Parts: sequence; C-alpha cells; structure tokens
Amino acid sequence: MSEHRIPSLKLLMGFEAAARHGSFSRAADELHVTQSAISHQVQQLEEQIMQPLFRRAGRGVELTVAGEVLLRSVQRTLTVLRSGLGRISTYLDPGLVVLVCPAPLLHGWLQPRLRALEARHPQLCLLLSVDESARFVDEIDVDIAISDRPLQQAGLDERPFLQDEWVLVANTDLAGKLAPLAQAQHHLHADLICLEESLTGEATAAVFLGPLAHFRKRAIYDDPRLVLDAILEGRGIACLPRLLVDASLVRGQLKILEQYPRLPGATWWLSGVAGQTRSPIVSQVFQWLISEGLGSKP
Repeated sequence: MSEHRIPSLKLLMGFEAAARHGSFSRAADELHVTQSAISHQVQQLEEQIMQPLFRRAGRGVELTVAGEVLLRSVQRTLTVLRSGLGRISTYLDPGLVVLVCPAPLLHGWLQPRLRALEARHPQLCLLLSVDESARFVDEIDVDIAISDRPLQQAGLDERPFLQDEWVLVANTDLAGKLAPLAQAQHHLHADLICLEESLTGEATAAVFLGPLAHFRKRAIYDDPRLVLDAILEGRGIACLPRLLVDASLVRGQLKILEQYPRLPGATWWLSGVAGQTRSPIVSQVFQWLISEGLGSKP
C-alpha cells in the first residue's frame, strides 16, 4: 500500500469494532451489518496494509501485533473525530449566541449579569470568548463583539456602549481604616498593588506620579484580574477600571477611595449585525446588552 493511501473510514470502523469486541458477529450487531460484511471489510483492510490484523482465538478473534498498533491509532483518530462532531453540534444549537468580550469586562461587568439574562431567555446558550482577535462579526461565527473601538465593518450596528473610568479601590476593611485619615497619611497604612500598563498609561501615569508617588509598590501584575484578587484579599489599594470592579462594589467587597481622582477610561463599543440577525435570540441579547449598558452609567 502507498504510504499516502489511507483506508476508508468504513473499513477502519469495522476493524475497530471487531477488535474491541473480539468478535466479528458482535461488531456486526453494533454496526447493523452482517457478519460477512465485517469479515469482508477486515479482509480488504488487511490487503491494503499488507499485514494480518486478526488471528482466530476459540470462537472469536484476537489482534496480531500489527492489529494492536493499528487499533491504537484508529481509536485516537475516532476520538478526535467524535469530539469534532460534538463541537459542530454545539454550533447548531438554536439558542446559541457567540459573544466576544475583553476578559476584564467579562469578568467584572458581564459575568455577574448573566444569570438575569439566562432567566429571561431559558433557551439561551452563550459561547463566550475573550479572543479579541476575532473581530469580524458573522464571518468567523461571531454574533456580537464588545471592543475598545468600532470594528468599522460593513453591515454592522455599532454604538458606544459603556464608558469606563479608572478608580482607586480597596477592600472594605482597608477602606474603612483609611477613611478617617488624611490622604497624605495613606501611604503609611497601605501598600500599592499595580497593574503594569497603568504605570505608564496615558490616562493613569499622572496619578502614580502624584497622589500615589509615596506608596510602596507591593506587587505589579500584567493582568487586571490578578490585581483585583490581590485587592480583595486586602493586600493594598489599586487603580483599576471601574467596570472590572463593578460586581465587587455591588457586593460590598470593595469601596472606591473618594479622596483620589477618577480618571477617564476606555469607551467600550458594541457591534452586531444591522437588520435581520442569524436568529431572533441574537437580536434579543444585543438589545439586552444595550439596556444593561444604559443602566450602568457611572
């Protein structure tokens, strides 16, 4: 057999069933064919690979060394194939809506609101992605995208959705300790947990050179969600996007330190198909997001 010639899936599935059951007749029952059909498929496969795959063992069959090697490969291949078919079936779910959203916004603002959305639309199956390179709605199976700028793609309904801001926050206990103190004394009682990008960011650098200049930097992270975790644990104060900390503020876990300035943050844009969408539920989720955005004004 040429090294590039792959036996048909029909032959490989007949062989795999026979090997798994150790019986041509039981393989035939499983695949709803005759025993002679399984025998013929195995014979064809052996002729193609020029190797015997089975030997008789009592009333059944057992694998040769070549058969054992082939079985492992076939079973791995079938596992991958079945997994792929399962993923495809997910995309056929009539309630599916594919939403791309930056991770911090998904983590702090959208995720805590999803239970209310699911209660309104029980049939909804959200596929949520933080892959911001997926920037073409409806061309790579994206129904709705939230991003820090309009996608400027033809045929989209794009609108400013949420206005973010940078705020100084601490967990409730630490904020309570700092509240009666003069701002100039805060650095004696708390450390600073930093998001790396905010140290030099155009919108935020000034606050680190000004009100936060005397604070000891306890830790610097490159992921705002890790900064949030550290603040919730009471390790210090931090300058973070308000929408990232939104749920923690609502739950009373964090407080904004009002003695410090609030700084302009990103404008988040919502993008979806203009006019008729792939399914009605896509439009319903888009409108729900707009409504939630209107209710989240600072």
